[in-house]
Amino acid sequence: MKKLYKKADVVIIGGGVFGCAIAYYYTRNNPGKKIIILDRNELCNSATSHAAALVTKIRAKRHFIPLSLETYKVVSEMEKILGESMDMKFSGVLHLAASEAREADLKELMEIAKEFNQPANYISADEAHKLSPWLKTDEASLIGYMPEEAYCDPYLLGTFFSRCAKMQGAEFLQGVEATELIIENNDILGVKTTIGDIIANKTIIASGAWAPLFARQAGIGLPMAPTRSQYWITEKNPIFPANSPIVLLPDAQAYARPEGGSLLFGIREKNSMSVAADIIPSDINQFSFSEDKGMQDLSEVIDRLARFFPKVYDIGMKYYVAGFSGYTPDNNLSMGVAPGINNLLLATGCVGAGISVSGGVGLAFAELAAGHSNPYDFSEFDIKRFGDIDPFSPEWLERCARARSTKVSG
Repeated sequence: MKKLYKKADVVIIGGGVFGCAIAYYYTRNNPGKKIIILDRNELCNSATSHAAALVTKIRAKRHFIPLSLETYKVVSEMEKILGESMDMKFSGVLHLAASEAREADLKELMEIAKEFNQPANYISADEAHKLSPWLKTDEASLIGYMPEEAYCDPYLLGTFFSRCAKMQGAEFLQGVEATELIIENNDILGVKTTIGDIIANKTIIASGAWAPLFARQAGIGLPMAPTRSQYWITEKNPIFPANSPIVLLPDAQAYARPEGGSLLFGIREKNSMSVAADIIPSDINQFSFSEDKGMQDLSEVIDRLARFFPKVYDIGMKYYVAGFSGYTPDNNLSMGVAPGINNLLLATGCVGAGISVSGGVGLAFAELAAGHSNPYDFSEFDIKRFGDIDPFSPEWLERCARARSTKVSG
């Protein structure tokens, strides 16, 4: 039987971008309090480092926007603390609409931008093509441009959070695995680990694809499923200027952004893959996301992508990247105070937006962990909104996979 290893005010399971962001805000706002972050591997080496990292602020789901706005704010804050630039790429974003339905969506999105005082304007097809020479724009009936949107290096963002948190007193334990929640009656008392027990006033599950396993220990059916996200990076080509904008193509269910003279692009495949958390290995690099590097999935939708990116047929593909995001049937985050049990918080279900919303998520959970009210409205993210579900059942996994396959907006 392992002995007591540490005591803390807060312990976090998972050292990805959510865990590191929470640690940053908690140590910033609660000096002198003790927070421990556990990761069985290295910080930010799973979903965080595999993200496409579009830090888009303006979305059809308004309740995401304040969280993303906080991310932009905190990046500047951390750059001052560290005396370094995170080199966020403020490239802007182009939204192309090529159907009546998507045209209506874009008009609404432009109104949302005004609502949140974000610059946005319509531009011509020729102007869009000049910004992104790879982009075929003649089928677009409406093009919106939001010049202050950005993307980033996701690993760098996560490590900025962790480095600043460590400077402020956070303790990071890498190579230490959380094995079990410590539960007494209806209370979570901390976490059992491979080096001993950590007793804490608050425990936060921020373990990404593996979060349903810990939630199950507390009797909670966590409404999310680990769902594959995949993207490709092309060979370098002059048609991909390094300073060109992010491009969102809802009619093709695709997105793209520059990547050092190449193009990074992702699609919503016809048959997304969701898997039960209990079959995912502890080292994500041992999981086979696609034996053919996603080429069958890409081939099934390449025609709709080629309407806007005709070069996709003959450009070389240099890299294939895949990872897990926590998807839900309504493409909303699943997070907040654990229902029916005390002292447990769930920072989970990122639905492919984890990098963008990380600042707001970090602040929200830091405040909740300190016993304060949530500064944001999390009602749309309520853990109980789907009723009682089994997150390991084939039916649930299929619902979440289908949600990603049919997703149009960011």
